[in-house]
Amino acid sequence: MNKNQPLNWHKTATHLTRLAGFAADGLALESVAADGSMRVFFRLRFADGRRAILVAPGEVSTAARKEAWASWLIGRHLAACGAPTPTLYAFDESSLALLCEDFGSIQLFTVARTLNPNDPDDREKLLALYRQTISALLTMQFQAATDFDPNWCCDTPVYDKKLMLERESGYFLRALWRDLLGQEEPAALAEEFHRLADIATEAPAIFFLHRDFQSRNIMIHEGRPRFIDYQGGRLGPLGYDLASLLIDPYVGLDQTMREELLRFYLTELQKRMPVDEELFRRHF
Repeated sequence: MNKNQPLNWHKTATHLTRLAGFAADGLALESVAADGSMRVFFRLRFADGRRAILVAPGEVSTAARKEAWASWLIGRHLAACGAPTPTLYAFDESSLALLCEDFGSIQLFTVARTLNPNDPDDREKLLALYRQTISALLTMQFQAATDFDPNWCCDTPVYDKKLMLERESGYFLRALWRDLLGQEEPAALAEEFHRLADIATEAPAIFFLHRDFQSRNIMIHEGRPRFIDYQGGRLGPLGYDLASLLIDPYVGLDQTMREELLRFYLTELQKRMPVDEELFRRHF
């Protein structure tokens, strides 16, 4: 253990390791950047060469407790559905720490930033990776919706108009419009947000929704996309996670690529259910 590593984390890691049935001899911990999360992350390295990730709340609060339980309960459900999410090894109800599979540190974001979309070969590599991601997303959206228990959710059980207005357009108004720009909210803007929310609620919210499905939450491990940070999952519409992926500001896919990938999603979706393409695009 690093001499600067807090002893309690090493003790927690040792306890989880034993709960998982792993040998704790020679266990080493390495802090991993949280990437905007309030949670704490460590990479565990075992004497036999195996690795795992420890995830724990960074604060003691009701919200943090709910999030930790959601990570465990939703994660087990996703794994049972065959979703490309981490295998969960152990959960400690006392510390609310979770031990799971380590997908490494290569994000879809990282790969996308190294490829040149103006180079035909690179462009096709990027499109192929996104097609893989979309296919896995679509499978998860359908399979994980079956037998999904809303009581697992750490937030709302379903994506609805109230959440849109309070947590999305409302967040924009608070964080950008008022706090940063110092502007009073114009009536027309609120009216537009209500109109957009009305359109969005037309889409059936009966599928599994990751709700943070962007390139930094998609790892590339052993050549395949794997999904993390699913603890905010709930039931929701199909187009939401797809929009998060294709209109991701971290990568900035060009409009031609977005359209090609949207068509790919629709083609795959039509194999599962009848699709009104114009209506789907309106919701998307």
